[in-house]
Amino acid sequence: MPASPSTARAINDRLALRLLQQEGPLTAGQLKQLTGLSRPTVADLVERLIAADLIEVVGESGEQRRGPNAKLYGIVADLAYLAALDVRTEGVSVLVSDLLGRVLAEASVPIGDDTGTGPAVEQAVTLVERTAKEAGVDRLHTLGIGAPGLIDPVTSELRDSTGLPEWHRRLVAALQERLPEARVHVENETNLAALAEQREGAARDRDTFVLLWLGHGTGAAVVLDGSLRRGASGGTGEI
Repeated sequence: MPASPSTARAINDRLALRLLQQEGPLTAGQLKQLTGLSRPTVADLVERLIAADLIEVVGESGEQRRGPNAKLYGIVADLAYLAALDVRTEGVSVLVSDLLGRVLAEASVPIGDDTGTGPAVEQAVTLVERTAKEAGVDRLHTLGIGAPGLIDPVTSELRDSTGLPEWHRRLVAALQERLPEARVHVENETNLAALAEQREGAARDRDTFVLLWLGHGTGAAVVLDGSLRRGASGGTGEI
């Protein structure tokens, strides 16, 4: 069954935005070449994305063409702000960025083994709030959390994992309570490492691979046919 016009437009818009995020500013001609879409379709999606304040004209390109220079379109980087929180057994690190991944502020705080669950959670949450403030960000759109152990694939909650501190499990709920406007996403650290390698590292352009992780424990991330496989319990690759 063919996609409806609205679905096709949404797919095309996402494709264009992904390319602009990965490649940087592009002309309409370059978008046409990279997407394989027709010139009128590209013109329509550019107009649509500008109207939605998702992209803007950021410059011009000669592009070895006759006539006036072509406009370069780029993502409106300050439309929303993101934060990434790395949760470790001995502490947490956070960075805040714009939509293009430019880091605006980052910080870390150690959390000792003798720190109680409540104080540990408070230290981590306060670090996120303080770092966002230092970046000049009043509201976070999305907070991504990477943590060791099992992540429930349905609830996205940290599950009981042997050897990990109790404050890990309490942290997600505390962040959701203190940052209700932010979308909170939790993922296993090994899975995130695999996604990073797939996008920027050794597994770039590979659809099927396994990443072996040697850290606090031993585990692996499995990517098949371009998709990360978590398993029914979220424990795929955990040893």
